[in-house]
Amino acid sequence: MPKLAENERLDEVNEKISLIQKKDGLTFGTDAYLLAAFMRPQRRALAVELGTGTGIISLLLAARERFDKIWALEVQEEFSTLAARNVLLNRMEDRVFVRHTDVREFGVADMGKEVDVVFSNPPYMRTDSGKRNLSDGKYIARHEVCGGIGDFCAAAERLLKYGGRFYCVWRPDRLSELMSALREHHLEPKTMVFVHADQESEPSMVLISATKGGAPSLRVLPPLILHDTADKSGTRALSARAQKIYDTMSFYEGNE
Repeated sequence: MPKLAENERLDEVNEKISLIQKKDGLTFGTDAYLLAAFMRPQRRALAVELGTGTGIISLLLAARERFDKIWALEVQEEFSTLAARNVLLNRMEDRVFVRHTDVREFGVADMGKEVDVVFSNPPYMRTDSGKRNLSDGKYIARHEVCGGIGDFCAAAERLLKYGGRFYCVWRPDRLSELMSALREHHLEPKTMVFVHADQESEPSMVLISATKGGAPSLRVLPPLILHDTADKSGTRALSARAQKIYDTMSFYEGNE
């Protein structure tokens, strides 16, 4: 049992990962898991995560051996320290390397070479939108205080080799901004899927992959409906497709 601070808790999450989380910080959620499941395996790939938080997405990917090595970048020192503790707790220090740095300043010179994959669950709210969180850490994680989507796409462009992949989860109501940022930084959208809470709900998130220097050609996957219609008791079970994705941590047949 690791030693926890007063404002921390220990949770067991998917893939038998032990995760230290801050009680007043952003916690592991559906968006993080679905982003991990959306990424195709490249077992020899070098990957970079932009804004790792607790480190959960990199840990999920390492547990499934999706990539060979992952550099997990985090601008908030308290969270980079937390992510490093989670890496050690799960004995993944030979696969996941946490770096306290600003994605707006990090580049190939820091890595030593271009990488195969960049992925991110970036801040998705403008600084002038939403209620101000009492926790500075949560506010910075949710709002574009330390860079907007254009900055994250610029970082991906700097780090990726030609033909490398960028994966991102984003808000549907700001999709046009994401598309503009991707194109501006030579990241061609290739695969996209909208995620809905149920059949009657508008999409709550969109997952997208883009290729650096890719030719225009976008494949839109069938929408992911997370829950079936509620039964008489009001219970909403996961849809069959969502359950399969949770079981395999993959959107794709054969987990390829």
